[in-house]
Amino acid sequence: MSALFSPIKLRGLTLKNRLVVSPMCQYSADDGVATDWHFSHINNLSLSGASMFCIEATHVEAIGRITPGCLGLYSDACEAALKQILASVRKHSSTAVGMQLAHAGRKASSARPWDGGQLIPQSQGGWQPVAPSAVPHKEGEAAPLALDAAGLKRIREAFVDSAKRAARLGIDAIELHGAHGYLLHQFLSPISNRRTDEYGGSPENRMRFPLEVFDAVRAIFPSDKPVGMRVSSTDWIEGGWDLAQTIAFAKALKARGVDWIDASSGGVSPLQKIPLGPGYQVQFAEAIKRETGIPTIAVGLITEAKHAEEIVASGKADMVALGRAMLYDPRFGWHAAAELGGEVEAPPQYWRSQPSTQKALFGKTTFGAR
Repeated sequence: MSALFSPIKLRGLTLKNRLVVSPMCQYSADDGVATDWHFSHINNLSLSGASMFCIEATHVEAIGRITPGCLGLYSDACEAALKQILASVRKHSSTAVGMQLAHAGRKASSARPWDGGQLIPQSQGGWQPVAPSAVPHKEGEAAPLALDAAGLKRIREAFVDSAKRAARLGIDAIELHGAHGYLLHQFLSPISNRRTDEYGGSPENRMRFPLEVFDAVRAIFPSDKPVGMRVSSTDWIEGGWDLAQTIAFAKALKARGVDWIDASSGGVSPLQKIPLGPGYQVQFAEAIKRETGIPTIAVGLITEAKHAEEIVASGKADMVALGRAMLYDPRFGWHAAAELGGEVEAPPQYWRSQPSTQKALFGKTTFGAR
Protein backbone atom coordinates (compact mmCIF):
# COMPACT_ATOMS: atom_id res chain seq x y z
CA MET A 1 0.00 0.00 0.00
CA SER A 2 1.49 3.32 -1.07
CA ALA A 3 1.53 5.97 1.66
CA LEU A 4 1.45 8.69 -1.02
CA PHE A 5 -1.76 7.24 -2.42
CA SER A 6 -3.55 6.85 0.92
CA PRO A 7 -6.38 9.24 1.87
CA ILE A 8 -6.23 12.14 4.31
CA LYS A 9 -9.11 14.03 5.91
CA LEU A 10 -9.00 17.80 6.53
CA ARG A 11 -12.20 18.88 8.27
CA GLY A 12 -15.00 17.81 5.94
CA LEU A 13 -12.69 17.39 2.95
CA THR A 14 -11.33 13.91 2.26
CA LEU A 15 -8.43 13.85 -0.18
CA LYS A 16 -7.87 10.55 -1.97
CA ASN A 17 -4.08 10.87 -1.92
CA ARG A 18 -1.31 13.06 -0.51
CA LEU A 19 -0.28 14.80 -3.74
CA VAL A 20 -1.10 18.48 -4.20
CA VAL A 21 -0.49 20.77 -7.17
CA SER A 22 1.22 23.83 -5.70
CA PRO A 23 -0.17 27.29 -6.41
CA MET A 24 1.94 28.62 -9.29
CA CYS A 25 1.69 32.17 -10.58
CA GLN A 26 0.91 32.35 -14.30
CA TYR A 27 1.20 36.14 -14.76
CA SER A 28 -1.51 35.92 -17.41
CA ALA A 29 -4.54 37.70 -15.92
CA ASP A 30 -6.10 40.92 -17.19
CA ASP A 31 -6.66 43.37 -14.29
CA GLY A 32 -6.83 40.36 -12.00
CA VAL A 33 -9.33 38.55 -14.26
CA ALA A 34 -8.54 34.97 -15.33
CA THR A 35 -8.11 34.47 -19.08
CA ASP A 36 -8.23 31.61 -21.57
CA TRP A 37 -4.72 30.67 -20.39
CA HIS A 38 -6.10 29.96 -16.92
CA PHE A 39 -8.96 27.96 -18.43
CA SER A 40 -6.49 25.65 -20.16
CA HIS A 41 -3.98 25.57 -17.30
CA ILE A 42 -6.44 24.81 -14.50
CA ASN A 43 -8.45 22.26 -16.48
CA ASN A 44 -5.25 20.51 -17.52
CA LEU A 45 -3.72 20.22 -14.05
CA SER A 46 -7.03 19.23 -12.48
CA LEU A 47 -6.44 15.93 -14.31
CA SER A 48 -2.91 15.42 -12.95
CA GLY A 49 -3.84 12.66 -10.52
CA ALA A 50 -3.16 14.90 -7.51
CA SER A 51 -5.96 14.98 -4.97
CA MET A 52 -5.98 18.79 -4.82
CA PHE A 53 -5.12 21.55 -7.26
CA CYS A 54 -4.40 24.92 -5.64
CA ILE A 55 -5.12 28.01 -7.72
CA GLU A 56 -2.17 30.39 -7.89
CA ALA A 57 -1.62 33.33 -5.53
CA THR A 58 -4.96 35.13 -5.89
CA HIS A 59 -4.68 38.70 -4.75
CA VAL A 60 -7.19 40.39 -2.51
CA GLU A 61 -6.79 43.91 -3.89
CA ALA A 62 -5.43 45.37 -7.13
CA ILE A 63 -2.39 47.00 -5.53
CA GLY A 64 -1.63 43.70 -3.82
CA ARG A 65 -0.80 41.99 -7.11
CA ILE A 66 2.82 41.01 -7.67
CA THR A 67 2.65 41.94 -11.35
CA PRO A 68 0.07 43.54 -13.66
CA GLY A 69 -0.63 40.00 -14.90
CA CYS A 70 -1.34 38.43 -11.52
CA LEU A 71 -4.68 36.85 -10.65
CA GLY A 72 -7.13 38.54 -8.30
CA LEU A 73 -10.45 37.92 -6.60
CA TYR A 74 -11.35 41.49 -5.72
CA SER A 75 -14.10 42.26 -8.25
CA ASP A 76 -17.23 40.78 -9.74
CA ALA A 77 -15.35 40.33 -13.02
CA CYS A 78 -12.63 38.30 -11.26
CA GLU A 79 -15.28 36.11 -9.65
CA ALA A 80 -17.26 35.59 -12.85
CA ALA A 81 -14.22 34.45 -14.84
CA LEU A 82 -13.23 31.89 -12.21
CA LYS A 83 -16.82 30.67 -11.93
CA GLN A 84 -16.78 29.69 -15.59
CA ILE A 85 -13.44 27.88 -15.26
CA LEU A 86 -14.49 26.00 -12.14
CA ALA A 87 -17.72 24.89 -13.79
CA SER A 88 -15.64 23.25 -16.51
CA VAL A 89 -13.28 21.63 -14.01
CA ARG A 90 -16.15 20.14 -12.02
CA LYS A 91 -17.58 18.49 -15.15
CA HIS A 92 -14.50 16.39 -15.74
CA SER A 93 -12.59 16.09 -12.45
CA SER A 94 -13.33 15.24 -8.83
CA THR A 95 -10.02 16.79 -7.72
CA ALA A 96 -10.44 19.23 -4.85
CA VAL A 97 -9.76 22.83 -5.81
CA GLY A 98 -8.01 25.06 -3.31
CA MET A 99 -7.07 28.71 -3.63
CA GLN A 100 -4.12 30.64 -2.22
CA LEU A 101 -5.19 34.12 -1.07
CA ALA A 102 -2.37 36.62 -1.14
CA HIS A 103 -1.15 40.20 -0.95
CA ALA A 104 2.28 41.07 -2.35
CA GLY A 105 2.95 44.06 -0.08
CA ARG A 106 6.27 45.68 -0.98
CA LYS A 107 6.94 43.10 -3.73
CA ALA A 108 3.94 44.41 -5.71
CA SER A 109 4.18 46.46 -8.91
CA SER A 110 6.82 44.13 -10.35
CA ALA A 111 7.32 43.27 -14.00
CA ARG A 112 6.49 39.71 -15.07
CA PRO A 113 9.47 37.37 -14.60
CA TRP A 114 10.03 37.06 -18.33
CA ASP A 115 10.13 40.87 -18.48
CA GLY A 116 12.83 41.06 -15.83
CA GLY A 117 10.73 40.94 -12.67
CA GLN A 118 11.91 44.31 -11.31
CA LEU A 119 9.90 47.10 -9.66
CA ILE A 120 7.79 49.05 -12.15
CA PRO A 121 7.93 52.79 -11.31
CA GLN A 122 4.61 54.60 -11.09
CA SER A 123 5.76 56.79 -14.00
CA GLN A 124 5.91 53.65 -16.15
CA GLY A 125 2.52 52.20 -15.26
CA GLY A 126 3.29 50.76 -11.85
CA TRP A 127 1.62 51.62 -8.56
CA GLN A 128 2.55 52.47 -4.97
CA PRO A 129 3.27 49.27 -2.99
CA VAL A 130 2.42 49.09 0.71
CA ALA A 131 4.21 47.26 3.51
CA PRO A 132 4.57 47.03 7.29
CA SER A 133 7.40 49.58 7.12
CA ALA A 134 8.84 51.97 4.54
CA VAL A 135 11.76 49.61 3.85
CA PRO A 136 12.44 48.74 0.20
CA HIS A 137 12.81 45.10 -0.80
CA LYS A 138 16.02 45.83 -2.66
CA GLU A 139 18.69 48.49 -2.21
CA GLY A 140 18.13 51.42 -4.52
CA GLU A 141 14.41 50.83 -4.99
CA ALA A 142 11.71 53.31 -4.05
CA ALA A 143 10.37 52.63 -0.56
CA PRO A 144 6.88 51.18 -0.05
CA LEU A 145 4.25 53.11 1.88
CA ALA A 146 4.03 52.01 5.53
CA LEU A 147 0.51 50.85 6.35
CA ASP A 148 -1.47 52.87 8.87
CA ALA A 149 -4.46 51.63 10.87
CA ALA A 150 -6.86 52.35 8.01
CA GLY A 151 -4.66 50.44 5.58
CA LEU A 152 -4.48 47.41 7.86
CA LYS A 153 -8.26 47.43 8.25
CA ARG A 154 -8.72 47.70 4.47
CA ILE A 155 -6.48 44.72 3.80
CA ARG A 156 -8.07 42.54 6.51
CA GLU A 157 -11.46 43.30 4.99
CA ALA A 158 -10.10 42.58 1.50
CA PHE A 159 -9.00 39.10 2.62
CA VAL A 160 -12.47 38.54 4.06
CA ASP A 161 -14.19 39.75 0.88
CA SER A 162 -12.04 37.48 -1.31
CA ALA A 163 -12.67 34.52 1.01
CA LYS A 164 -16.41 35.14 0.73
CA ARG A 165 -16.08 35.16 -3.06
CA ALA A 166 -14.07 31.92 -2.88
CA ALA A 167 -16.83 30.34 -0.79
CA ARG A 168 -19.45 31.42 -3.36
CA LEU A 169 -17.34 29.83 -6.08
CA GLY A 170 -17.36 26.53 -4.22
CA ILE A 171 -13.61 26.53 -3.51
CA ASP A 172 -12.85 23.49 -1.35
CA ALA A 173 -9.98 24.92 0.72
CA ILE A 174 -8.07 28.16 1.26
CA GLU A 175 -4.36 28.61 1.81
CA LEU A 176 -3.22 31.99 3.12
CA HIS A 177 0.10 33.10 1.65
CA GLY A 178 2.38 33.93 4.56
CA ALA A 179 5.62 33.15 2.71
CA HIS A 180 8.08 34.22 0.02
CA GLY A 181 8.47 37.80 1.17
CA TYR A 182 4.87 38.83 0.49
CA LEU A 183 2.82 40.97 2.85
CA LEU A 184 1.98 38.54 5.67
CA HIS A 185 5.58 37.30 5.70
CA GLN A 186 6.75 40.93 5.67
CA PHE A 187 4.95 41.43 8.99
CA LEU A 188 6.55 38.31 10.45
CA SER A 189 10.13 39.05 9.49
CA PRO A 190 12.26 41.59 11.37
CA ILE A 191 14.07 42.17 8.06
CA SER A 192 10.99 43.93 6.65
CA ASN A 193 9.03 44.86 9.78
CA ARG A 194 10.55 47.81 11.65
CA ARG A 195 7.32 49.01 13.27
CA THR A 196 7.26 50.31 16.82
CA ASP A 197 3.52 49.87 17.43
CA GLU A 198 1.62 46.72 18.43
CA TYR A 199 2.39 45.15 15.03
CA GLY A 200 6.18 45.31 15.32
CA GLY A 201 9.08 44.57 17.60
CA SER A 202 8.57 41.33 19.52
CA PRO A 203 7.74 38.07 17.68
CA GLU A 204 4.26 38.19 19.23
CA ASN A 205 3.66 41.65 17.81
CA ARG A 206 5.02 40.72 14.38
CA MET A 207 2.67 37.72 14.31
CA ARG A 208 -0.34 39.86 15.22
CA PHE A 209 -1.49 40.98 11.75
CA PRO A 210 -1.12 37.58 10.02
CA LEU A 211 -3.06 36.00 12.89
CA GLU A 212 -5.77 38.66 12.60
CA VAL A 213 -6.08 37.88 8.89
CA PHE A 214 -6.27 34.15 9.59
CA ASP A 215 -8.94 34.66 12.26
CA ALA A 216 -11.00 36.87 9.93
CA VAL A 217 -10.86 34.40 7.03
CA ARG A 218 -11.50 31.36 9.22
CA ALA A 219 -14.55 33.07 10.74
CA ILE A 220 -16.35 33.51 7.41
CA PHE A 221 -15.16 30.51 5.33
CA PRO A 222 -17.48 27.47 5.71
CA SER A 223 -16.58 25.67 8.93
CA ASP A 224 -16.44 22.25 7.25
CA LYS A 225 -13.81 23.45 4.76
CA PRO A 226 -10.12 23.66 5.68
CA VAL A 227 -7.92 26.75 5.85
CA GLY A 228 -4.15 26.35 5.84
CA MET A 229 -1.19 28.69 5.63
CA ARG A 230 2.02 28.71 3.62
CA VAL A 231 4.98 29.96 5.61
CA SER A 232 8.61 30.76 4.93
CA SER A 233 10.19 28.67 7.66
CA THR A 234 13.38 30.71 7.52
CA ASP A 235 14.57 33.87 5.77
CA TRP A 236 18.00 32.26 5.21
CA ILE A 237 19.47 35.50 6.63
CA GLU A 238 21.22 36.02 9.98
CA GLY A 239 18.87 37.88 12.32
CA GLY A 240 15.80 37.18 10.18
CA TRP A 241 12.71 35.04 10.64
CA ASP A 242 13.71 31.48 11.53
CA LEU A 243 12.37 28.00 12.26
CA ALA A 244 11.93 28.58 16.02
CA GLN A 245 9.71 31.60 15.33
CA THR A 246 7.87 29.63 12.64
CA ILE A 247 7.08 26.89 15.15
CA ALA A 248 5.78 29.48 17.63
CA PHE A 249 3.64 31.00 14.86
CA ALA A 250 2.34 27.55 13.91
CA LYS A 251 1.36 26.87 17.52
CA ALA A 252 -0.60 30.14 17.56
CA LEU A 253 -2.30 29.12 14.33
CA LYS A 254 -3.09 25.67 15.75
CA ALA A 255 -4.91 27.31 18.65
CA ARG A 256 -7.02 29.11 16.03
CA GLY A 257 -7.87 25.97 14.06
CA VAL A 258 -5.38 25.94 11.17
CA ASP A 259 -5.69 22.78 9.07
CA TRP A 260 -2.20 22.58 7.58
CA ILE A 261 1.13 24.35 7.34
CA ASP A 262 2.74 24.47 3.90
CA ALA A 263 6.42 24.75 4.81
CA SER A 264 8.45 26.75 2.31
CA SER A 265 11.24 29.30 2.91
CA GLY A 266 12.94 32.50 1.77
CA GLY A 267 11.80 35.40 -0.36
CA VAL A 268 12.02 38.38 1.97
CA SER A 269 15.41 39.63 0.77
CA PRO A 270 17.67 39.20 -2.27
CA LEU A 271 20.54 38.73 0.23
CA GLN A 272 19.28 35.24 1.18
CA LYS A 273 21.65 32.28 0.85
CA ILE A 274 19.64 29.14 0.05
CA PRO A 275 21.33 25.71 -0.12
CA LEU A 276 19.24 24.29 -2.96
CA GLY A 277 18.86 20.55 -3.47
CA PRO A 278 16.13 17.91 -3.78
CA GLY A 279 13.83 18.14 -0.76
CA TYR A 280 15.87 20.94 0.85
CA GLN A 281 12.77 22.26 2.67
CA VAL A 282 11.40 18.91 3.89
CA GLN A 283 13.29 19.44 7.16
CA PHE A 284 10.98 22.35 7.96
CA ALA A 285 7.76 20.40 7.38
CA GLU A 286 9.18 17.60 9.54
CA ALA A 287 10.13 19.93 12.41
CA ILE A 288 6.81 21.80 12.37
CA LYS A 289 4.85 18.54 12.37
CA ARG A 290 6.97 17.10 15.17
CA GLU A 291 6.72 20.20 17.40
CA THR A 292 3.06 21.10 16.80
CA GLY A 293 1.20 18.04 15.52
CA ILE A 294 -0.28 20.11 12.68
CA PRO A 295 -0.54 18.35 9.29
CA THR A 296 2.23 19.66 7.05
CA ILE A 297 2.87 19.94 3.33
CA ALA A 298 6.44 19.40 2.12
CA VAL A 299 7.66 21.38 -0.89
CA GLY A 300 10.90 22.17 -2.69
CA LEU A 301 12.56 20.41 -5.62
CA ILE A 302 10.62 17.19 -5.09
CA THR A 303 10.48 15.66 -8.56
CA GLU A 304 10.56 11.86 -8.10
CA ALA A 305 7.66 9.64 -7.05
CA LYS A 306 9.83 7.52 -4.73
CA HIS A 307 11.10 10.65 -2.98
CA ALA A 308 7.53 11.86 -2.40
CA GLU A 309 6.57 8.40 -1.14
CA GLU A 310 9.47 8.34 1.32
CA ILE A 311 8.55 11.76 2.72
CA VAL A 312 5.00 10.66 3.54
CA ALA A 313 5.80 7.04 4.52
CA SER A 314 8.48 8.16 6.99
CA GLY A 315 6.14 10.70 8.59
CA LYS A 316 8.23 13.73 7.66
CA ALA A 317 5.14 15.39 6.20
CA ASP A 318 1.51 14.50 5.59
CA MET A 319 1.31 15.76 2.00
CA VAL A 320 3.67 16.70 -0.80
CA ALA A 321 3.06 19.64 -3.11
CA LEU A 322 4.73 19.85 -6.51
CA GLY A 323 4.98 22.88 -8.76
CA ARG A 324 7.55 22.83 -11.54
CA ALA A 325 7.43 19.03 -11.74
CA MET A 326 3.70 19.25 -12.47
CA LEU A 327 4.25 21.84 -15.19
CA TYR A 328 6.84 19.58 -16.80
CA ASP A 329 4.73 16.45 -16.39
CA PRO A 330 1.02 17.35 -16.08
CA ARG A 331 0.23 13.65 -15.45
CA PHE A 332 2.77 13.27 -12.65
CA GLY A 333 0.14 11.72 -10.39
CA TRP A 334 -0.71 9.04 -12.95
CA HIS A 335 2.94 8.12 -13.44
CA ALA A 336 3.61 8.13 -9.70
CA ALA A 337 0.63 5.85 -9.07
CA ALA A 338 1.82 3.45 -11.77
CA GLU A 339 5.29 3.36 -10.22
CA LEU A 340 4.11 2.99 -6.61
CA GLY A 341 1.11 0.72 -7.08
CA GLY A 342 -1.45 3.41 -6.39
CA GLU A 343 -4.72 4.28 -8.06
CA VAL A 344 -5.92 7.57 -9.54
CA GLU A 345 -9.06 8.81 -11.21
CA ALA A 346 -9.05 9.68 -14.89
CA PRO A 347 -11.85 10.84 -17.20
CA PRO A 348 -13.31 8.06 -19.36
CA GLN A 349 -12.07 9.84 -22.47
CA TYR A 350 -8.53 8.90 -21.33
CA TRP A 351 -9.13 5.36 -20.04
CA ARG A 352 -7.53 3.85 -23.13
CA SER A 353 -4.20 5.43 -22.16
CA GLN A 354 -3.82 3.03 -19.22
CA PRO A 355 -0.67 0.91 -19.78
CA SER A 356 -1.28 -2.76 -20.50
CA THR A 357 0.67 -3.64 -17.35
CA GLN A 358 -1.40 -1.27 -15.17
CA LYS A 359 -4.99 -2.38 -15.69
CA ALA A 360 -6.06 -1.14 -12.23
CA LEU A 361 -4.37 2.27 -12.46
CA PHE A 362 -7.67 4.09 -13.04
CA GLY A 363 -9.73 1.76 -10.84
CA LYS A 364 -12.64 -0.13 -12.32
CA THR A 365 -13.00 0.83 -15.97
CA THR A 366 -14.88 -0.60 -18.94
CA PHE A 367 -14.33 0.07 -22.62
CA GLY A 368 -16.26 -1.69 -25.34
CA ALA A 369 -16.54 -1.37 -29.09
CA ARG A 370 -18.28 -3.12 -31.99
